[in-house]
Amino acid sequence: MRAKFVTLGCKVNQYETEAMAELLERGGIPRAGAGEGADIVIVNSCTVTAQSDQKARQALRRAKKENPGAVMVLTGCWPQAFPKEAQAFLEADVVLGTSNRGAVLGKVLEYLSTKQRIVDIAPHEKGEAFEKLSVKGMGGRTRAYLKIEDGCDRFCSYCIIPYARGRVRSKPLEEVRREARALGENGYKEIVLTGINLPAYGLDLGLHLCDAVEAACEAQGIERVRLGSLEPEELTLEVIERLRAQKKLCPQFHLSLQSGCAETLKRMNRHYTPNEYRKIVEDLRGAFPGCAITTDVMVGFAGETEEEFRESLAFVEEIGFAKAHVFAYSRRPGTRAYDAPGQVPNAMKEARSRAMIACAGESQRAFYRGLLGKTVPVLFERAVEKNVCEGHTPEYTPVRAASPEDLGGQIREVLLTEEAGEFCLGVLK
Repeated sequence: MRAKFVTLGCKVNQYETEAMAELLERGGIPRAGAGEGADIVIVNSCTVTAQSDQKARQALRRAKKENPGAVMVLTGCWPQAFPKEAQAFLEADVVLGTSNRGAVLGKVLEYLSTKQRIVDIAPHEKGEAFEKLSVKGMGGRTRAYLKIEDGCDRFCSYCIIPYARGRVRSKPLEEVRREARALGENGYKEIVLTGINLPAYGLDLGLHLCDAVEAACEAQGIERVRLGSLEPEELTLEVIERLRAQKKLCPQFHLSLQSGCAETLKRMNRHYTPNEYRKIVEDLRGAFPGCAITTDVMVGFAGETEEEFRESLAFVEEIGFAKAHVFAYSRRPGTRAYDAPGQVPNAMKEARSRAMIACAGESQRAFYRGLLGKTVPVLFERAVEKNVCEGHTPEYTPVRAASPEDLGGQIREVLLTEEAGEFCLGVLK
């Protein structure tokens, strides 16, 4: 038997898919190769938007058509947040949520034995422990993800994730240390610490995110430690100073903004103001000169006026992000914002998206231009065309350089020579 995996959504889902794949492999069920059929298909779902749920349904139906007779497993955030909908999705033979992915092998074997449909969506409970999942690698990726935190207590008015992931819980520090060490021994040079609300790491253990960063940086063989998405207000001066002491920490900070307008942020139930965000960026740039500040920006949130949008647009232009993911607000059943007044028409959302994307694109290109003439270490990942390899700097700037050999997995010094829109061109030193 062979298994195939379809992962939708965030880096945490990617990590958890890898953990499930390793569980099945240890149980004697290897992954199907590219182009091979599978006896088991696992769709790891996202539920950030209603469109995400639809993508999960489509992915499972497509997999069922391509792998007739295979056991179909649906897991992830969609079943957890909307168990009745997932239970009614009869194309799935096994349905699990986000609290018991470690049971996937046993549930698949149970289904194969009984041929009885299994729906096991265990509810999240207050005080529950962090699920013991770990990985030895990331299925051929050059950098590895290390999930250290799960759950969220923030309840932003547009977000369903606290219902899909439960409350904050953290991986014990010794397990973080052990897993980082194993990844280094397996040849990984960079690990990315991930979580649903990453800065909340340790709240349940009397620890802090900095403890996990320090533990990861101790690992032999690991040359870079990168942080996933961060809630900005958690980065106090004290925290920034502690992070600065870790020489392996990549100077890239993804600070989720959502809006540069104070009134919009208030309706979103975000826990900072634009002025506070600005100060945090200044503190980071003071501690990490030349660092990359990346972000997410939402347009068209419920009640967003033209004036509020212009305020947000001006703030994004002012900050000068190295990269910004821009997206339009999508109403999510089950959230407070779903029935909020002042819903913005789709056409207006699209127009605002185009304007914000153009602004963010110019900021990105300006950041890239500021790197030209510098020699930087690039962790190469893949060949994008014959004799051309692509990788990333510590600031997560994509770089392409000519090379007659495959540089995947190597860190090489590169002189950056040209800004090419979505990446920089460089010459190996």
